[in-house]
Amino acid sequence: MVEGSMTQGAGQGPEVEQAAALRDFRVPAYVHETGPYAQSTPPGEVTGPVAPPEAYPHGYSDAYTPTERDLPVINPGDTPQVTADPATAPAAHPAEGPGPLFVVGDVHGYLDQLVAALQEKGLIDAQGQWSAGTARLWFLGDFTDRGPDGIGVIDLVMRLSAEAAAAGGYCKALMGNHELLLLGAKRFGDTPVNSGAGTATFQAAWLLNGGQKTDMDRLQDHHLQWMARLDAVEEVDGHLLVHSDTTAYLDYGDSIEAVNDTIRETLTRNDADEVWDLFRKFTKRFSFRDEGGADAVRSLLETYGGRRIVHGHSPIPYLLGEVGSEDGDDATGPVVEGPHVYADGLAIAMDGGVTMAGKLLVQQLPLDH
Repeated sequence: MVEGSMTQGAGQGPEVEQAAALRDFRVPAYVHETGPYAQSTPPGEVTGPVAPPEAYPHGYSDAYTPTERDLPVINPGDTPQVTADPATAPAAHPAEGPGPLFVVGDVHGYLDQLVAALQEKGLIDAQGQWSAGTARLWFLGDFTDRGPDGIGVIDLVMRLSAEAAAAGGYCKALMGNHELLLLGAKRFGDTPVNSGAGTATFQAAWLLNGGQKTDMDRLQDHHLQWMARLDAVEEVDGHLLVHSDTTAYLDYGDSIEAVNDTIRETLTRNDADEVWDLFRKFTKRFSFRDEGGADAVRSLLETYGGRRIVHGHSPIPYLLGEVGSEDGDDATGPVVEGPHVYADGLAIAMDGGVTMAGKLLVQQLPLDH
């Protein structure tokens, strides 16, 4: 998300109809456009002076508040459709001993791309059933928003979790900032929260960041309960798995168990300001990218364990500096073929930028480089 407050404008764009359809969600929709992407916000929701994004080239200030969208939203048809050939997919993994470890980057509702990527790796078959035996699969969060079928993605992950466990493997998931955003939008709606730079609401932030009416319509209690119980940090085979490339995890505990417990307890208390602060911190990004980035990674590894950190959240084209602005003419960015290893080899980025017509990454660990 970009720093700065929204101002009401008269531009029109591809999200106008979506914003209008969401008027029955208590927050009136008003449209503002910068570049090719329309945005929606109620007038007066965001107040107070906020520095422009270029003021913090190495990350976000403490005053950062996620009241604008952070990355482009494209139409589903703009993303390449990939069809995996089951005949050329790797064979199912043997049924004895711990299986190979895989991680999945941000999905953001792109269910078709997820199914194709999992089939390509031999993790599911042509019918979408778990076919990887004892393999271990971790999703790094951000299942919903921006793309067409976030609830379908959650349903698939929940089903694969049961199927993998029955086969002797597992399919697990981490908490992303968009899970916090959807939980907040459902629980708190347009309740004002203290954003650190004025007044904001979860509802407005959700709309600005690709919230889909179809997801909200289909959201059920079991989806909410599943999201609220997700862990935020895990360590597997020397890989420290997190969603966001930020050191904000250190604010919530000095062990993996403490962080996960603190976040679950925060969500259980159901205080809008507390949940907003949690969401705000986990929207921060780029802590590992620039000067001092390797030291930031080491601070997490030394605290929580592991030899490398693996994260999603920040699309690889942004980490590479190959997309200068989300409002630029080139909204699709460069083609990403695989994970990005950086920060002295200590960090692995897994968000291939599926919302930017990029690639949804599914990667076996460890990487050779």
